[in-house]
Amino acid sequence: MTTSKPHKTEWFDNEAFWRELYPFMFPAQKFTDAEEQVEPVLKLTRPTGKAVLDLCCGPGRFAVALAKRGFRVTGVDKTRFLLDKARAKARAAKVKIEWVRADMRDFVRPGAFDLAISMFTSFGYFDEKRDDVAVLRNIFTSLKPGGACLIDVVGKEKLAKVFQPTSSERLPDGALLVQRHEIFDDWTRVRNEWTLLRKSRSKTFRFHHTIYSGQELADRLTQAGFAAVKLYGDLCGSAYGPDARRLVAVARKPKNP
Repeated sequence: MTTSKPHKTEWFDNEAFWRELYPFMFPAQKFTDAEEQVEPVLKLTRPTGKAVLDLCCGPGRFAVALAKRGFRVTGVDKTRFLLDKARAKARAAKVKIEWVRADMRDFVRPGAFDLAISMFTSFGYFDEKRDDVAVLRNIFTSLKPGGACLIDVVGKEKLAKVFQPTSSERLPDGALLVQRHEIFDDWTRVRNEWTLLRKSRSKTFRFHHTIYSGQELADRLTQAGFAAVKLYGDLCGSAYGPDARRLVAVARKPKNP
């Protein structure tokens, strides 16, 4: 079930952002990495069935990799451009995936999935922080009893250690991407300004998202109804701490809520 609610326009609704920055955000290597990361994710979550929800699936990196392994995958994303890329990836891989264009705040399918994943810092985009808990409640409702949820983001502890206000990177096509970052709202959000310089033109995109510490993310999952929340420093299950590369939270819906 997908309910349609009026939401104000936010930065991620700008499809030009995803089109222009697609080569930087989704290089071929990231699709290769996803193929290798599937098995560790399954080991961490131990799904008891084959129905998987890939929330904010983007161009289908994990959805396609899971479908290749026989899982029945539903990929949900709000961006038409990214879903078109995902469909093309699925056709090339000769796998069948259900693609749903919907806002993650609206998508609910009660008791439908054994596993729900949100990968590559696709969580925490909204202006209203309470929307994050609403999303987690949607996931909770959409899982079968005993189903698992995995959230993969950059942790606040890691960001505090490596934060740089300005950085730049040369893209494979020769364009230059200049990134500026600012922490605001009492160290709960990061504001980003990315300027893409290609030949004689430049485009600037601004976006922001909430950053979570391990404890904050665990608290939100518990608030949404999950139990047995565990934190890891990467998808292979390393301990979470100041040196962790990622913040990976794995939570489970109680078998007898």
